[in-house]
Amino acid sequence: MAKVKDKNSIVTETLNTQVANFSVLYMKLHHFHWYVKGENFFTLHPKFEELYKESALHLDTIAERMLSLGALPTATLKEQLQISSIKEAAGDENAAGMIKTLADDFNTVCSELTEGITVAEDNDDQPTADLFIAIRTSLEKHRWMLEAYLAE
Repeated sequence: MAKVKDKNSIVTETLNTQVANFSVLYMKLHHFHWYVKGENFFTLHPKFEELYKESALHLDTIAERMLSLGALPTATLKEQLQISSIKEAAGDENAAGMIKTLADDFNTVCSELTEGITVAEDNDDQPTADLFIAIRTSLEKHRWMLEAYLAE
């Protein structure tokens, strides 16, 4: 859990869960980028790279928001895996399985961001709410595109 220095621990705990989620997503997306195979390689390989780069930006922005609030974000893989709402790659996913997993993960994170927006607003933390809104907007678009990719 976050080493909270401020009195607004519910907001920083919510932020810290997203630090963990984006840390796991970053590694999962790298895994998929490295191991995707098949006829869609040339489409998915760069797409996964785009997504892991975006995940890294979200991770850094969320962690820096925590630091600005006087809290310390989780910074070990062990702790991140313990508090993350999403799981690391299984390692045996085919291309369609990778896309399905990411769409599901983005859905999970979007739901949590929606809850986080309410938590932030209830605690008069508009900057955190705004941050979560921007990230959710991006992930919702990615989720839609991933689901469209899988549609038949």
